[in-house]
Amino acid sequence: MTILDQIIADKRVEVERRKLSTSLTELQSTDLYQRECISLKKSFRKQAGIIAEFKRKSPSKGTIREQAVAKDIVSSYQSAGASACSILTDEKYFGGTMEDVLESRPFLNIPILRKEFIIDPFQIYEAKSIGADLILLIAECLDKNQIRDYSSIAHDLGMEVLMELHFDDELNKWNEGIDLLGVNNRNLQTFDTGIERSLELVPRLPVESIWVSESGLKGADEIITLMDHGYRGFLIGETFMKSPDPGLACTYFIETIHQHSIA
Repeated sequence: MTILDQIIADKRVEVERRKLSTSLTELQSTDLYQRECISLKKSFRKQAGIIAEFKRKSPSKGTIREQAVAKDIVSSYQSAGASACSILTDEKYFGGTMEDVLESRPFLNIPILRKEFIIDPFQIYEAKSIGADLILLIAECLDKNQIRDYSSIAHDLGMEVLMELHFDDELNKWNEGIDLLGVNNRNLQTFDTGIERSLELVPRLPVESIWVSESGLKGADEIITLMDHGYRGFLIGETFMKSPDPGLACTYFIETIHQHSIA
């Protein structure tokens, strides 16, 4: 069993437990469920940018910043000029909670991506109820019909969808309703990383989509290379979270993007 297989097995148990403790009606009655979501797609059409991620640990790197407070870190990302914040809500493997999104929402006026292994529609309604603006759908975890159906639910709720892939054959799961297409540089089976994956897939990526390169981004030179190949978004977490000052680290990357955009 791969790491991803184990995560998904545990996630199914976790979601069923939450469905027993919280009803869909309860989720729909929250104040945040009624708010209008902020579009990341529109932002990236105007200008390339960073999706700055908050996470305390990962299966591949172990503990990164165990006592970090989500609202403090994401506020520093916003001040740095991040286009959006990604917040992990998986507790067992990444040290995150849905409360991290809830507590961060009042401090942000940029989109929040609920970073989660979504395997059940219930999680999409949860995302809306805690103030997320977009959800992640991982192609390796879902079939083509699930991605289409889950995207439809998200859109009905006013949220956008980032579909993530790693392998070439997952491209057949993409459809025109997907708002953002992410290439994960981290193989979710082995957790090895390298931006080569983002570059290798460029000739096959749909030109009508907005491309996001995810994971393993460590230097400004990588961002410039990816921009030159058509990428508009860059999801970065570990590089920022390991830094003594995550917001300052984020500032450096954003300045690089802006300088390259006007060069």
